[in-house]
Amino acid sequence: MANRPKSPMPISERAKQFLPFAAVKGLNEALEKKEKVALSKTEMSEDLAAELNEKIHNVQKGSIVTITHFYNDDFIELTGTVVQIDSAYRTIQIDDNSIDMDDILGIRIVEKL
Repeated sequence: MANRPKSPMPISERAKQFLPFAAVKGLNEALEKKEKVALSKTEMSEDLAAELNEKIHNVQKGSIVTITHFYNDDFIELTGTVVQIDSAYRTIQIDDNSIDMDDILGIRIVEKL
C-alpha cells in the first residue's frame, strides 16, 4: 500500500464547499416577486355594485365579516371584527386594517351582532 498524502482540510470541511449557496442575496425572492402576475382591479356591473352596497349597509360595528378586496395588485380575503364604518371617507376598519370600500369585491357576514 502506498502512503496517501495528507489532505490539508478535514473531509467534513471539504464537503461544505459543495453545498449550494446564494450568490446574490435576495435574488430568489426578487425572481419570485417578478414572476407573480399583477392583477388589475376590475370594474363591477351596476347590479353587483348595488348588491355589494346593500351588504355593506347591513354590516354593523362589532359584526364579524369576511371581505374580499383588492390589495397590492392582488385580491385577498380578510376575516375579522368590524371596528368602524366611515361613510365620509368610504372605509371599513376590520381589526387593525382599513379597507377602502371601492376596493371591496365581496363581503360576507360571518356573525352578526
